[in-house]
Amino acid sequence: MPIINRIAEFHPEMTAWRRDLHQHPEIGFEEVRTSGVIAEKLRGFGCDEVATGMARTGVVATIRGSGAGGEGRAIGLRADIDALPIHEETGLPHASVNPGRMHACGHDGHTAMLLGAAKYLSETRNFSGTVHLIFQPAEENGGGGRVMVEEGLFQRFPVERVFGLHNWPGAPEGEFIWREGRIMAAVANLEIRITGKGAHGAMPHLGNDPVVVAAHIVTALQSIVARNIEPAEAG
Repeated sequence: MPIINRIAEFHPEMTAWRRDLHQHPEIGFEEVRTSGVIAEKLRGFGCDEVATGMARTGVVATIRGSGAGGEGRAIGLRADIDALPIHEETGLPHASVNPGRMHACGHDGHTAMLLGAAKYLSETRNFSGTVHLIFQPAEENGGGGRVMVEEGLFQRFPVERVFGLHNWPGAPEGEFIWREGRIMAAVANLEIRITGKGAHGAMPHLGNDPVVVAAHIVTALQSIVARNIEPAEAG
């Protein structure tokens, strides 16, 4: 796909943003520095409005186009901003300085990309209607998107639809991958507690080994997808 020359000029700057974010990762609902950096840059770009504090550390910016005929129409562009509770061992010059915190899922890249879009759209405004840029906290198991919605995200910033993306290492450079319907996976947490009864190793019949029970449960769980979902469907 063709690259807009003006955006290509942002490349060194966007790389610096991403590396700074990568070096200072923060996990869900703790993205205080991250949201501060985002809000400062958005204000510097000249966005019409920059709202902070949604879902504690979320940021939403508004940019209005200069084109005619777009009154009342709006879309959202969304990126996630949180890191993972993982200790980084890459040895990179811009590796995490926060022990036990790492941008291992690429949200630093997502944030940098949306900041780049914000800079370009604020500078050119060559569109009709309004764009709301949504920087969501706590995507990793924290439900930050749900919290933003519950706090009135779309009442304050109504949109016709929201566009987001996720990096995919290994995909051909310069290509976007999509399809109708669901794409990418979601996480659902399930906790099962197994209580056993201990016994001497020479008298296993007097106990109830929870390890064997757990092994059977793991095996049986596989059949939920294998025997209940059409093979052509994702599960």
